[in-house]
Amino acid sequence: MTLGLRARSFAAWPLLLGVASCVPPASAPPAPPAPQPSLPSAATPGPASAPVPAPASADFTILRGAPVQGGALLGQVPEATQGLALDGKPVPVAADGGFLIAFDRDAATPQRLVATLADGRRHERLLDVAPGSWRIEHINAPWRGGASSDAEFARRRPAELAQIAEARRVDHDVDGWRQPFRWPATGRLSGFFGAQRVYQGKPGAYHSGTDIAVPAGTPFYAPASGVVVLAATTPFTLEGKLLIIDHGMGLNSAFLHCQRLDVNVGERVSQGQRLGTVGQTGRATGPHLHWGIKWRDARLDPETLAGPIPR
Repeated sequence: MTLGLRARSFAAWPLLLGVASCVPPASAPPAPPAPQPSLPSAATPGPASAPVPAPASADFTILRGAPVQGGALLGQVPEATQGLALDGKPVPVAADGGFLIAFDRDAATPQRLVATLADGRRHERLLDVAPGSWRIEHINAPWRGGASSDAEFARRRPAELAQIAEARRVDHDVDGWRQPFRWPATGRLSGFFGAQRVYQGKPGAYHSGTDIAVPAGTPFYAPASGVVVLAATTPFTLEGKLLIIDHGMGLNSAFLHCQRLDVNVGERVSQGQRLGTVGQTGRATGPHLHWGIKWRDARLDPETLAGPIPR
């Protein structure tokens, strides 16, 4: 099969608050939204699962996932594919024809997936992206997080955002993106992906991840294999001690509010490996782990990759 060159870096689109941080609500959360299609998951850390083989095909083969806001889809391109694009934007393809695409919390529908073959023919798949269901959460914490004043926040925040953006431009040749993701920790969900956040009456960005409320010092683990691209041991204003893992193909995980980080930038980690401990650093009113996932410029719901959190 002839394939186009794999992209080695991805542009990080600037956001108002970068890796939007979070705090767990003071009271028990409302009932979770209606379940959405999800990828298979495993309940406990362990060895990486083998990739699912795909037969040769004259059309797209969908291996895992479904088109849904905040979700991801793993697939196989048709034979002799030279290029792949989603709504006109190039998508990298692995040497064996595997690919990953994902859909932002606010992704429009439909989206067009197009494979261009060596002979110039095009295979197209129109994807109807199912809508998500988002809630509103009122948080009794200052909008500026760990900064002592709005002026300090304005001074510190640009450098923090630059570090996050630079880390997310990195794309390592790793296959964590192929694995069924696992929850990095288990506990009560105290914040939900996609929720509109209001901080002491001031609207903020929507919640870009899922919060897991567990005691400070609880270990957390790699949801999939990858490479450490950011390990901020000096707390950021919003994220606190922040860890970002690159899973390859533009997919990465961010872990916020950590108490301690046990891995360093450039280190390769395996699925299930201990990464650090949960804390309360940054904009947080209680100990919890914020887990956020991003594919290029799209922010994803962890539950669509890891399934419902084990109880």
